[in-house]
Amino acid sequence: MGGLLELLEDYYDAVPRGTARAEDFGPLTLFVREGEGWPYYARPARSWRGPVTAADVRRVRDRQRELGVPESFEWVAETTPALRAAVTEAGLTVCEHPLMALDPAAGTEGTDGLPEGLSVRVVGPGDPALPSAVAVPNVAFSEPGPAVGGAGPAELAATVRKLSADGSVDRLAARVEAGLTVLAAAVRDGTALCAGQHQPVGDVTELVGIGTLPTARRQGLGLAVTAALVADARSRGVRTVFLSAGDEVTGRVYGRAGFRRVGTALIAGPG
Repeated sequence: MGGLLELLEDYYDAVPRGTARAEDFGPLTLFVREGEGWPYYARPARSWRGPVTAADVRRVRDRQRELGVPESFEWVAETTPALRAAVTEAGLTVCEHPLMALDPAAGTEGTDGLPEGLSVRVVGPGDPALPSAVAVPNVAFSEPGPAVGGAGPAELAATVRKLSADGSVDRLAARVEAGLTVLAAAVRDGTALCAGQHQPVGDVTELVGIGTLPTARRQGLGLAVTAALVADARSRGVRTVFLSAGDEVTGRVYGRAGFRRVGTALIAGPG
């Protein structure tokens, strides 16, 4: 298991470097995005083998406040066990997420029994469904959990307008075009009802941002999109597919798709 976790640590360190600069804080590396887009975080430095203290965390927090970026730290509990005590002493709150890797023997089934008129596909940069595929996870995460919710087509349309106006749709289309991100969606009548991404680096990729429109839940769309992402990753020669589940309940859902828990992903931030 240690070898797999070290592989994931290398991936975590590599992913931000294409769009962010890395600032060295001894035991911690702060990734600072260059240009517009999702802000990054601080992570344990790959080359560091010494202790990490609350003072180290405070130094990074001071820099994050200076830059006006979120005071966010992410790491794997099993590979950097001392960091949890340091960030807690520094006044941050830690959230746990199941870290899961796909069983290499798992299949990619997931589209059987989908509602009529719905298809699951990889979404290219010119696909008319791309704006809604970018937007639907944002709506999903506004009502977390597996239960059917109230947010539906009206909220999705409003989010599409917002993310189109602020450049988020164009930025993701550019990442898709460059091969940095693969986007898959469950689509009906040209609109994505569920979508997610994977981001390959070499033969490792992480599945991220899989979310279903709250009014469209309980129809197997999340598993179908997960299967599509896995199938695409395998077609690219990816050998290690992993993800961080939102909670234990969501982790059990991914278990049905062949993912097995390999560790604990920790995210820390202010209260």
